[in-house]
Amino acid sequence: MRRRGAAALAGAMVGAVLLATPGEAAVGPESGSVVEGGRAGTAPPDPAPGGPQRPYEPDVPGPANIDALSGEITRDGGTGKGVLVGFDRSSRAEPAGPPAAPRRFVFLFDRKLAFRPDAFPTCARKVAEAGGPEACPGDSQVGRGTSHLYPEGTADVYAFNTLHPNGTRGALVVIPANGTILELTWEKVTAPYRRLGYRWALDEIVPPSAVPPEQRVGTRRFELTWGATRRVGDRTVSFAWTSAQPGDGLRLGLWSEFVTGQVVLPQTRTELPPAAVRGARAS
Repeated sequence: MRRRGAAALAGAMVGAVLLATPGEAAVGPESGSVVEGGRAGTAPPDPAPGGPQRPYEPDVPGPANIDALSGEITRDGGTGKGVLVGFDRSSRAEPAGPPAAPRRFVFLFDRKLAFRPDAFPTCARKVAEAGGPEACPGDSQVGRGTSHLYPEGTADVYAFNTLHPNGTRGALVVIPANGTILELTWEKVTAPYRRLGYRWALDEIVPPSAVPPEQRVGTRRFELTWGATRRVGDRTVSFAWTSAQPGDGLRLGLWSEFVTGQVVLPQTRTELPPAAVRGARAS
């Protein structure tokens, strides 16, 4: 089932639709208070309510998570406009102890970022479940990162382009160390977030487990970079690309909901660096 009956929205989000160069004008940072809700004491609204519905779980008591986000946009070295989009989230509990576990993350991308999932192979969940990351087609990997566990330790994270059984495009986040596979869908953000300068989102659901919510532990840091290149015939194609110019600021956000019911929206801005290879053809 999809939130608010929006199946048609996500179902249309395929192929060339993701290629459209965003056209809305970004609203300045002063508008962030409307979405973030900090001064009003309200939670930031859901940026992708048309996505899949997580099974209901009641809120549980727990600590407040204090989250921060940094980001980095780098050239992917394959095409003139191709980029890698890095998210680096850190989290700590207030007053102390492990952060509360997540229910859902929504990666928010600046309006000047677009994606080509239609130009990359896909990996089905059953393939990743049966054989791990190695079983997925090589060119289907569109992201890589590291999960920093609490209180210590790390785990490798892999992201794969996927086509869900209902026909929607998205990604799989695979963490082999603990057997985790998370499903994400491409979503178009709601009007308040478009006014802030976002356009596309990857909506990630963390499903309930047999462990009671109050006993689940969140990560202290999570790094994930989206982007990849591949050869198609005689040309190179980038998974992520941008219409921004060198020096332009690009906004990234990570809407996050936890088992305590807390919702936060850390945001960051990063600049597009100069092209590493002059004269490369964009795809």
